[in-house]
Amino acid sequence: MKEIQPVIFPLNLGTAIYLNCVGSDNFNTCVTIYYQLLSAENGALQVGNLNLDGADYESYNTSADGNQYIYNWSAAQLGVTLI
Repeated sequence: MKEIQPVIFPLNLGTAIYLNCVGSDNFNTCVTIYYQLLSAENGALQVGNLNLDGADYESYNTSADGNQYIYNWSAAQLGVTLI
């Protein structure tokens, strides 16, 4: 779990301050990433799946820290900023 710049959800749903990611690598062509945007109380405000493949998968495979790569990539896809 990584801290992010706060993301305010409409209709008083809350403010996300954490990004949590769990990657499932097929060890061939892609990683399916389950993500959660969480409140300070760890309430899930948004959840979903992202698919990392193609050139991004090659970069992930050659990165020094695959977990950090998944967080950075996921944050970029979701438009949130890690802090």
